[in-house]
Amino acid sequence: MQRKHTNRLINETSPYLLQHAHNPVDWYPWCEEAFERAKAENKPVLVSIGYSACHWCHVMERESFEDEETAKIMNENFINVKVDMEERPDVDQVYMTFVQATTGSGGWPLNVFVTPDKKPFFGGTYFPPEDRYNLPSFRKVLLAVAQAWKNNREEILRSSEQIIQQIKEATRLESTTDHIKAEISEIAFEKLSKSFDEKNGGFGGAPKFPPSMTLEFLLRYHRRTKNQKALQMVVKTCQKMAMGGIYDQIGGGFHRYSVDSIWLVPHFEKMLYDNAQLTRIYLHLYQITKDDFFKKIATETLEYIEREMLHPEGGFFSTQDADSEGEEGKFFLWTFDEIELLLGEENAKIFCFYYGVTEDGNFEGKNILHIKYTPEEAAEILKIPVEKLNETVEQGRKILFSEREKRVKPNRDEKIITAWNGLMMATFAEAAAILSKERYLEIAQRNADFLISNLIKDDQLLRTWKDGKAKLNAYIEDYANLAEGLIELFQINSELKYLKMAEFLAEKMIEDFWDRTEGGFFFTSHDHEQIAFRQKDFQDNATPSGNSVAAELFLKLSKFTGKSEYENYSVSIFKKVATQIIRYPNAFGRMLSAIEFYLAPKKEIIIIGSEGNPLQKYLWSVYLPEKIAICIEAPTDELISSLPILEEKKQIEGKPTAFVCQNFVCEKPVTELEEFRRQIE
Repeated sequence: MQRKHTNRLINETSPYLLQHAHNPVDWYPWCEEAFERAKAENKPVLVSIGYSACHWCHVMERESFEDEETAKIMNENFINVKVDMEERPDVDQVYMTFVQATTGSGGWPLNVFVTPDKKPFFGGTYFPPEDRYNLPSFRKVLLAVAQAWKNNREEILRSSEQIIQQIKEATRLESTTDHIKAEISEIAFEKLSKSFDEKNGGFGGAPKFPPSMTLEFLLRYHRRTKNQKALQMVVKTCQKMAMGGIYDQIGGGFHRYSVDSIWLVPHFEKMLYDNAQLTRIYLHLYQITKDDFFKKIATETLEYIEREMLHPEGGFFSTQDADSEGEEGKFFLWTFDEIELLLGEENAKIFCFYYGVTEDGNFEGKNILHIKYTPEEAAEILKIPVEKLNETVEQGRKILFSEREKRVKPNRDEKIITAWNGLMMATFAEAAAILSKERYLEIAQRNADFLISNLIKDDQLLRTWKDGKAKLNAYIEDYANLAEGLIELFQINSELKYLKMAEFLAEKMIEDFWDRTEGGFFFTSHDHEQIAFRQKDFQDNATPSGNSVAAELFLKLSKFTGKSEYENYSVSIFKKVATQIIRYPNAFGRMLSAIEFYLAPKKEIIIIGSEGNPLQKYLWSVYLPEKIAICIEAPTDELISSLPILEEKKQIEGKPTAFVCQNFVCEKPVTELEEFRRQIE
């Protein structure tokens, strides 16, 4: 098809950038050429940031970036740069910090006006085509900024410098001199308890995001303190999310977030990182409660990832859109009549009652499937046996899934992002052990091998891979999450190459990212392109911060390798954020989890015996977040030289044998399951 316009984005691999390749806007990707031209023509730069699954990014493109008149204003007055925030989180992070500091809020699309030397001076998020939502039209904003640049440039530059300096000062954290104590977790737990929604689970009101990292902290806190309320908060939240519309009741997997407080109406995009983190929570809850409901949700989500988000070579794709055929959620919605036609009147009555389907619908005349009652409660209300209800619901799900597969699917962003793949690798590895599924272990191993082969070039880790091409320097979150995933995989399959690669990445983190003056890891490496200011990311947002993951990673490496110096990096990070955590625990879920790992009496567990022996199976059936595990058939010389803890560890009388150690001091080796259970619990 002949297109009227084609711009420079046509040469990119990012699906988000390619979506804008035929806009009438004269887009550049983020590159020096754009800023050199801005200097030569003395124009400001409009940096517009989003991602392919972002609903409001699509809306703004249709309304403004595809509009000839708007594009004319942009092209005449600005150099225009499009950025995929998933590829360039460093650019997004700097400009998002600026917009949040100057407007009090942020989000995507993010539209920021910057000087030719990349310093921001004005910005916002979504701007409508006409004045509405108490927002000025995008054209008005463009013209006002262009006019200000012509008439008040000196004032703009001076103001920009002042704000940047203020941001630098505000984001600089002073390390505490105190030791890291359990009091941090106690205060965090109390504050989280106060903001917990007792009725619907989660924290605060609408909109509600899945609080996966906070939930993991609560599980670890419960494990260490035996506080039952912490566990109840996680159980309630996970039940409510899995019964809500935020969970895809037909195909498995979680949508991005709920626009309400009851988990009913989601923003329908599905993100790899959400599903990686949430699946682990459900796996851990299954370990603790033995409730098959949590196992079911974890399994369905893993099946969704394997079915929809797995590249044939082993990488995991990034996201699926909220929209299909130009409508948000269209792929996931049902009418009562559609279901009745598919299932027949009697079965449809049962199915629709269970999933809250009505003729009026609950979302723009259609229905988001959700569960209001347990199977037992629903069967009692309908006056049918629970077996009949379960059979009808399960059969109905299969029929609706098959029918849904005929629909136009939401677009999929097929970028493979290192950090997010590390998260999902860890999830599949742990699921393989907890659920005794060899296939899951194969998926995790293929993912690890794919990333090691394709995303490490000349000893440098890269951020993203698509269509056979890896590019962009990796960030601290990429190094940390990949290393953490490899450690999780090593604990399951005991292949030393994965632990060695994790340590290699950790050493690169110290060399290339560590702040030798003030401590903490920078988001970008020492030789990375400098934008307006260089940041350290400590807060856990939708994904864990690189520093949070690194803090636990180095604690684990210290235990595996016997190198106590690794622990010093973790303690330095904790001291950097301790004061902030006490103030805003919701923003530090992953960091709090790492602190719990630090506080807990850590166990080094070595099991020597054939794969799948009873001791090993039991080890993975219980929730032991404070452990590191080595499960091998027999210690080799190479393993012993790399892992001193394996010295003099042998089977007793040819039986699978467990060694439970603490700070490298081991209890009596055991071969009996009951004795092993006593030692680890």
